[in-house]
Amino acid sequence: MTTRRDFFRQAALPAVGLSLLGSNAASAAPGAANLPARLAGAKPVHDLTTKRLEKVRVAVIGLSRGMALLDGAQRADFAEVTVVCDLRQDRCANAAKAVKNKRGVDPVVICGGQDAWQDIAKRDDVDVVVIATPWYLHVPMAVAMMKAGKHAFVEVSAAVTLKECWELVDTSERTQRHCVMMENCCYGESELLVLNMVREGVFGELTHGEAAYIHDLRSMLFALGTEGDWRREYHKKYDGNLYPTHGLGPVAQYMGINRGDRFKFIVSVSSPEIGLTKWRDEKKPNGGKHADEKYVTGDMNTSIIKTEQGRTIMVQHDIISPRPYSRINMLSGTGGTFVGYPDRMALNDPGKYGLKTGSHEWLPGGEFNTLREKFKHPLLKRLESSAKGGGHGGMDVVMMIRHLECIRNGETPDSTVYDAAAWSSILQLSTQSVAAGSQPMDIPDFTRGAWKTLKPLGVVA
Repeated sequence: MTTRRDFFRQAALPAVGLSLLGSNAASAAPGAANLPARLAGAKPVHDLTTKRLEKVRVAVIGLSRGMALLDGAQRADFAEVTVVCDLRQDRCANAAKAVKNKRGVDPVVICGGQDAWQDIAKRDDVDVVVIATPWYLHVPMAVAMMKAGKHAFVEVSAAVTLKECWELVDTSERTQRHCVMMENCCYGESELLVLNMVREGVFGELTHGEAAYIHDLRSMLFALGTEGDWRREYHKKYDGNLYPTHGLGPVAQYMGINRGDRFKFIVSVSSPEIGLTKWRDEKKPNGGKHADEKYVTGDMNTSIIKTEQGRTIMVQHDIISPRPYSRINMLSGTGGTFVGYPDRMALNDPGKYGLKTGSHEWLPGGEFNTLREKFKHPLLKRLESSAKGGGHGGMDVVMMIRHLECIRNGETPDSTVYDAAAWSSILQLSTQSVAAGSQPMDIPDFTRGAWKTLKPLGVVA
């Protein structure tokens, strides 16, 4: 297995964009007409149904971030965590204790070498594998688990390169196993609210959305023994949007991306890289051991996506600037506009909902709260008590229970491998666009045309 040191040493992350194209990335050519052929024996998975399960048995790999997902799985009474896996003994012990305390049984503990996780593929007591490891391990692990007949629940981003995106799609289609990217932000209270309002027609015809990952992570990037050890490496190689899906995933679901619409092309620009180098030079973290590192990721990357239906989406990435956290979460249509951080809304026809504030003003608190209560998502209503105290304000729990319910019922989850690929592809494509002087880059149609007839994600309860 490729270790972190080997992975980066092998130049698997080229510094500039056009060389990032993999052998299957020809679909990024204008018009996306030359899509790679579906593998022999493979079938689409956008409506994949599987055998109903009385009990869903879960393995979790990566017990730092994975602990919140383990907790979410344990809050589903029909799910059982059977295996926990990590390189570190302390994390394995902590996870095993959490399972024992909650369910009274000891999970299998797989802990040790870089290849130890591969033992999970051989086990017959696992239905779903949660992969909460560094990005460069997501695809190898997910592919191995799907080939072993298990469903893969993969943390964000699911893949780094277009070649990896196609590998996930091809493997899911060939094995007929689900590959779900665990985009928890799709299950936040505000995101579910907006989704419900979209489906209820509040926004009218959608025209524009905005999404972002704005989060000051400078200190984390230099914290030894944390994800900063590997995330900082990407700042040396890519000048683009390194982490697009938290903001983009919800907006994509609002707009029915891969279900009636799709990403068509992207244009991307980056600011200079200044902030991370400046912080490193001033703070001299870890005794100054990083003094010779050179970073290339612009402090702010701004990308614009155009969809086949003509809509636009702005996506930003900035984890360097001193600025409060935001995913923006903005959506606009003929009927109204919603903007997050803080949540606010303007309506074209407020009288339709018994409100008085005009379209040129944000609804005052009382009127907005009336709207919020009226359109509270039924899934959140049902799972709110179960999610209380869960990770990221409970959204981790809502996400895990919802996806595990789909596996138990043999249904297609809310997001499929096509969504995982499309949302993740922005990392490489934004880098390519920046490197090419902000030229537009066509985005592959990972559904191979199925988006034209699929219906947008509904409002599930």
